[in-house]
Amino acid sequence: MPALDLLSTFLEIYRCGSLSAAAERLGLTQPAVSGQLARLEQELGEPLFVRSRKGATPTARAADLAARIGTHLDELRAALDTSGEGAAHVGTVRIAGAAELMAMRVLPTLAPLTTRGLRLQVTLGLATDLLDALSAGRVDLVVSAVRPTQQEIAATPLVDEEFVLIGPPTLARSIDPVRLAADPIGALSHLPLVAYADDLPIVRRYWLSEFGRRPPNGIAVTVPDLRAVLAAVVAGAGVSTLPRYLAEPALAAGSVELLHEPAAPPLNTLYLAVRTGALIHPPLALVYDHLRTRAHLWGAL
Repeated sequence: MPALDLLSTFLEIYRCGSLSAAAERLGLTQPAVSGQLARLEQELGEPLFVRSRKGATPTARAADLAARIGTHLDELRAALDTSGEGAAHVGTVRIAGAAELMAMRVLPTLAPLTTRGLRLQVTLGLATDLLDALSAGRVDLVVSAVRPTQQEIAATPLVDEEFVLIGPPTLARSIDPVRLAADPIGALSHLPLVAYADDLPIVRRYWLSEFGRRPPNGIAVTVPDLRAVLAAVVAGAGVSTLPRYLAEPALAAGSVELLHEPAAPPLNTLYLAVRTGALIHPPLALVYDHLRTRAHLWGAL
């Protein structure tokens, strides 16, 4: 088991994004920090960071290690800090994400932290807009369905969401199963679509992934809320593609049916995105680590 000082140094490097910034935070020289990291990597038998002029980029092993130890080290520091200034759960974190995911997964996961003094300010919206807000410093953390490309943003894979193609029973019965197997685009082409936006972001992705083409179907309803998309499908307005976690209750109740069962379900990775070096702030690190260690409890999204 690595010594606590090595793990503490590693966590500072991970959160600061560079060895020099971690050394400044810890009150150590950069060679000392580099030496401690080298000892830890030797004990673990693999590198934890890829170093460049831009800083230290964590490997997948580093992200996993930080998720498992971060909250525990923060709580240990808080317990030893008699001044109370080290309490990681006291403060405000501005978190952002899609309305449906925040309502059904993220906020219920974080709710226990609010009983300990943490305050959450939540922004809802599209991933691209929210990542721009993160770059501009208007939010602290984004749960993003899009992998960020901005250099100033550090992103860690959180969990995969599975997409399903669903429709009401009346429309499901209108599909010829023989034609569906041979010509799925043709077999489904008569079905009206219920979409999140005019460019069919999720529906288009499903068609391209499974059938190799954009859907030729007409659009019956466009509504920028996936819960409203589900409600319209249940009411019989058309068919749509939704994350399984959102569609599962309606599938279980029989108010919608699966229209297509792929050999391998299409997946989309969700990311935790923060500004590089921002995890030095204890409340943000607490939220980040809490989500990282508990997302697996969500099951197959």
